[in-house]
Amino acid sequence: MGSNPTLSVRMPSLTKDQTRLITGSLVVIAATAIAAALAYTRSVMVPFVLALLISHLVGPVVDKLQAKLRVPRLLGTFVALLIALGGVALLVLLITTSVRGLLASASLYEQRLDAWVAQAAGVLDRFGMDLGQRGVADALRQLPVARLARDGLGTAVNVVTTAGLVMIFVIFLVVSKQPASVKTELRREIDTKIHRYLTLKVVLSAVTGFLVGLTLWLFGLDLAIVFGITTFLLNFVPSIGSIIATLLPLPIALVQFDSFWTIAAIIAVPGAIQTIIGNGIDPLLMGEGLDLHPVTLLLALMFWGLLWGIPGMLLAAPMTAVLRLILDRSETTRPVAELLAGRRPGSAVEGTE
Repeated sequence: MGSNPTLSVRMPSLTKDQTRLITGSLVVIAATAIAAALAYTRSVMVPFVLALLISHLVGPVVDKLQAKLRVPRLLGTFVALLIALGGVALLVLLITTSVRGLLASASLYEQRLDAWVAQAAGVLDRFGMDLGQRGVADALRQLPVARLARDGLGTAVNVVTTAGLVMIFVIFLVVSKQPASVKTELRREIDTKIHRYLTLKVVLSAVTGFLVGLTLWLFGLDLAIVFGITTFLLNFVPSIGSIIATLLPLPIALVQFDSFWTIAAIIAVPGAIQTIIGNGIDPLLMGEGLDLHPVTLLLALMFWGLLWGIPGMLLAAPMTAVLRLILDRSETTRPVAELLAGRRPGSAVEGTE
């Protein structure tokens, strides 16, 4: 009997569309698994990512202290963090003072709110409109203003407590930071872009928060300092952050003031400040910035907000920018990076040709 020839099994070749479908399916499965892991580890990952971003601001300061003043790196890190903690402590003191002032006049606010609700319900009744205003009025009258203010103060204390964990991460990240000479090109590019973005964003947000807080204080609005600090934080949320910051003082203004023009000015003047800085000065200084399309920023805002809540919304822009830089380094994932930047994949190559 003759020997049987060696049997070989040839896998059918995949078409280009089939390859893309398989690749896309694997990407979706991997992204879903990563998102689930990030949501599950939220309590640890949020402080860690915050520490990464803060280290990009503290690191250069420590480098200068070490290079020019010959300060040991660990000591320089503690000095920089003590300065930062001093600023945070000052903000907490200002917030606490403002909230205590609100608590002291809580009964007055409840009376004003009751009168305002009764007036609004009377206007609707005069025109024969029934929008359930009686039920809304009863609910607002039972609104515990003092308890809500205390809850807000407790939330601020919890944020400060979480900041302790962030600072521990920052110390380890800054002390163990690699010299620029041993970093890869991608790492240097990420560090440069994120540091520039954070520095400009912190400065512009601080100026915006200061001007808004000063404006509200000049109008005599209660919690003006709190709204200024909130404006500073919300400026890190792309697109909708400035809108929310502008409208936040409206409930307090409606209860505190009777003049329509005063209430309108409390919204219009901070809105103008936000528009001038956000649409004029910000793009002028940022230039190309993070190179992300506005739609990409909105989608990233919703995605990270769904995973990590408000901290995720604050971190959405820099994290998505880092992801785009990493994707742009590979030929396989470069089309995705181009889409995140709002460009058609291959348009850069076609333009060069």
